[in-house]
Amino acid sequence: MSTRIRLTRRGRKKLALYDIVVADSRAPRDGRFIEKIGSYNPNTNPATIDILEDKALDWLMKGAQPSDTVRAMLSYKGLLLRKHLKMGVLKGAISEEEAESKYEDWKKGKDDRVNQKVAGLDKKKEDDKKARFEAETKVNEARAEAIRKKNIVEEAPAEAEDGTVVETEVVVNDAVTPTEAEGDMVAESEVTEADAVTPAEVAESIVAETDAIAPAKTEEGTVVETEVEAAVAERKETPSDISTEVEETVEESTSSELASNETSDSEDDTKEA
Repeated sequence: MSTRIRLTRRGRKKLALYDIVVADSRAPRDGRFIEKIGSYNPNTNPATIDILEDKALDWLMKGAQPSDTVRAMLSYKGLLLRKHLKMGVLKGAISEEEAESKYEDWKKGKDDRVNQKVAGLDKKKEDDKKARFEAETKVNEARAEAIRKKNIVEEAPAEAEDGTVVETEVVVNDAVTPTEAEGDMVAESEVTEADAVTPAEVAESIVAETDAIAPAKTEEGTVVETEVEAAVAERKETPSDISTEVEETVEESTSSELASNETSDSEDDTKEA
């Protein structure tokens, strides 16, 4: 049977962890395996690879075929280089000491590169943290400046009110005292009394104005009255005609009474006879 060195998944959702196992090529990915020789955590930077190098090299020398991902891991750890050097020692191309020195030199350079990468990542992390801190500081300063300007704008009306109070106080200090006000009022009353017009003068002025206005009104009134009298004259008789009619009425009533009296006397005489 063919043997493979591959990964088997474990862990949980969105946090995958893998084991490096030696298994039969016909077995499922997460199924039975022959031996576990390491673990792989891709969630770190750089990725964490823990592998038993001696056992992995032994399985490689036996002919186990690694998967592509495991091959990259073995190359990263230098196990493929060790296999190559060991094959050279077995063929007599190089001595074992030379193979060990070459592997140690490569491993030292590899470790330096890995350490430089880790240091670079740490530095980048610190720079990012510093940049975020500076950006947050700028935002806080801008917010504080906006609050300061807002407070200045709110304090402006208060200062204006203080100024109004000061001006009011100045006006109050410059105001006239009650005694001075009374003196001014007395002086004004004296001037008013001196310039005042007596009731007689007022009456005379009113009469003069009435006389000045009367002719115009009288002329208009006369025209109206003449028109009214003409209308009355057309409809009614003159006073002399009215008095004549009254006298005639009185004479007729008197004559009728006298006639009635004479008739009554004559009747009485007839009865007596």
